[in-house]
Amino acid sequence: MTIKFDVIVVGGGHAGCEAAAAAARMGASVALITMRADRIGEMSCNPAIGGLGKGHLVREIDALDGIMGRAIDRAGVQFRMLNKSRGPAVHGPRAQADRKLYRKAIQDLLAETPNIRIVEAAVGDILVTGSGDNRKVTGIITEDGRQFHCGAVVLTTGTFLGGLIHLGSERTPAGRVGEAPSNQLAERLAALDLPLGRLKTGTPARLDGTSIDWASLDMQPADDPPIPFSTLTDKINVPQISCGITRTTAETHRIIA
Repeated sequence: MTIKFDVIVVGGGHAGCEAAAAAARMGASVALITMRADRIGEMSCNPAIGGLGKGHLVREIDALDGIMGRAIDRAGVQFRMLNKSRGPAVHGPRAQADRKLYRKAIQDLLAETPNIRIVEAAVGDILVTGSGDNRKVTGIITEDGRQFHCGAVVLTTGTFLGGLIHLGSERTPAGRVGEAPSNQLAERLAALDLPLGRLKTGTPARLDGTSIDWASLDMQPADDPPIPFSTLTDKINVPQISCGITRTTAETHRIIA
């Protein structure tokens, strides 16, 4: 049986979710293919949205009817407007997120969008016809042998494409901790002679809140009232919390060195 979509999006991170939602809003039939549906919208690295410069991008995505702004408005536990001492052109909205709430918000927003089908699979091959400048993508093949045909493929594989985790001097092939990388697809893209590059991400350590001496820290409250990212959000209903501020010491730097 041939399964055909207008657009196939590979990867369920920030970019993949926005790409799938955008194509579906345009009326295209969309398959969002990801290794684990329950990890769609997972905040693997810094659990925050926005900041100086980046906050503007989130608002631009919202202006194009994207979903990131609405998701963080449902999941943000500390909203702050950075650079408020300066003019409005350089104000930077930022929100710290509850990772579980953000993941749920993204999955709910995708479920509310018609024309999107979620497929759990690892993509291993891209179907191409023609040669040279006349090559055309016609679909994908999953690592378990299923074929899906389409008019366009959007790759948003992020850290999973030939993924490698560096932990001190150790190197482990992985998309993120405990999850396999997408090596077959990486090899296929190289075979297609497509330009490939690599960007480094950095994942901060997660701290057990019960191990922190909160009374010794400077506390930074959330804005009151919190200002939403999305123009479609009337008000923030998620309870807001304060952040504790810590600083490094000479001993910290000695350990790092």
